[in-house]
Amino acid sequence: MRFPVIVRYTGFVLLLNAAFMLLSATISLLLGDEGLQVLLTSAIITAIVGGISFSLVKPAEDLTAKEGIGILAFSWIMSCTFGMLPYLFWGGEFTFINAWFESVSGYTTTGATVLSYIEQLPEGLLFWRSATHWIGGLGVVVMLVLVLPTMHNLKIRLAKMEISTLSKGNFKFRVQQTARVICVMFIGLTILLCGLLMLAGMGWFDAVNHAFSTVATGGFSTRDASVLAFHNGWIELILAVFMIISGMHFGLLFMAFTGNGRPLWKSPSVRFYLTTMIGGVVLISLNLYFSGIYDNIFDAFRYGAFQVLSVGTTTGFATADTTLWPAFSTLLLCYFMLQCACAGSTSGGIKADRMQILFWSIRGYLRKQQHPNAVVPTRVGGSTLDNDTVYGVLQFIITYILVVFLGAIALSLLGVDMSTGFSASAACMGNVGPGFGVAGSFGNYGSIHTLGKLVLTFEMLLGRLEIYALLLFLFVKRWR
Repeated sequence: MRFPVIVRYTGFVLLLNAAFMLLSATISLLLGDEGLQVLLTSAIITAIVGGISFSLVKPAEDLTAKEGIGILAFSWIMSCTFGMLPYLFWGGEFTFINAWFESVSGYTTTGATVLSYIEQLPEGLLFWRSATHWIGGLGVVVMLVLVLPTMHNLKIRLAKMEISTLSKGNFKFRVQQTARVICVMFIGLTILLCGLLMLAGMGWFDAVNHAFSTVATGGFSTRDASVLAFHNGWIELILAVFMIISGMHFGLLFMAFTGNGRPLWKSPSVRFYLTTMIGGVVLISLNLYFSGIYDNIFDAFRYGAFQVLSVGTTTGFATADTTLWPAFSTLLLCYFMLQCACAGSTSGGIKADRMQILFWSIRGYLRKQQHPNAVVPTRVGGSTLDNDTVYGVLQFIITYILVVFLGAIALSLLGVDMSTGFSASAACMGNVGPGFGVAGSFGNYGSIHTLGKLVLTFEMLLGRLEIYALLLFLFVKRWR
């Protein structure tokens, strides 16, 4: 493995990060806040390191699997490392570990925060928090593939590493086209959402930040009380619609917006995703109403629907304190915290596609037990899945749940209560953000032990890179 090759392209990713830091510094300059110096200093340091790394190594046309994994994992880790510079320079609640936690949470679009007083940060730093969502949602390596000169083998290798295997089947484009499709949909949805939020009464700064967070399904807000602070039903409705959209496959969305909506509506994973979301909204809304949490069915539906969509798409915004909800609603939210949205979206979690395959494979297994001599293939949407695909999905789900369980055990050893520990582990692994207990909708992760925060950031990276890419990078010396 040629380490200089990894350093070169990681340097280019740092240059992209420096550009967004410079944009955040420009926001500080325009608004006249106190974040200008820390953002400008961070941008200069990041640009210098990235520029040196990129310029001193010659470009490479051919790329091995090890090098592709190295570029992917190293780009994410270095982005998170340099992304915490503005927080460190600002100080306040941002100790080294807190700055690392906030940076990883931003880039992985988790949206978990250690901050108790978000509104005390300068606007430029708030913009940088939301920008890390946008960078991470688009994908640092997708950005790299998009802007690199024509290097066919390099782009193919990087795209294979960054884009989930489960989602590739619905991208009917070449590598460069796939990157452009993701970028066009991402930017288009962000601009559209920003405009609608301003029409609904939100100021331009809040609108831009919440658009970044929503399309990236991240959840960082500019307000301590998240979306509840606006007390605006239209804003909640607009955000709910865009959370649903952002949880769908971007390739299918692109085809729908360009006039061919049939693949989107015919997609079995999209149907399963929407069906489970609707079912969750109905059940939780009824439970909230009949439990007496809300006096009328309209309020139960309004707040129940928003939280289901927020958790189920891993966005993590809040309009209600879910720690006060009954056990039935809490357990259903835990399920959506594990399942999440579709492959090919910015959502984390197991993905609705894999959960559908799991349920269909269980159904097939039961039929096989009834008829031992019958051939019972696993079919999803009229397509027959081979055994290797089903086995890979089941293996991923088992590994995913095992990591969540181990994370919860680690937190419990550090003195975290069971409700907070399990939900925090599941929320960070699924890039959801808020959990229950101390880490609830209006809580934060600031009180969790330093080692616990390190465990949770590791889970965030595992979830964002879908486990295996990061694990392969950690054990790359054992490859043959």
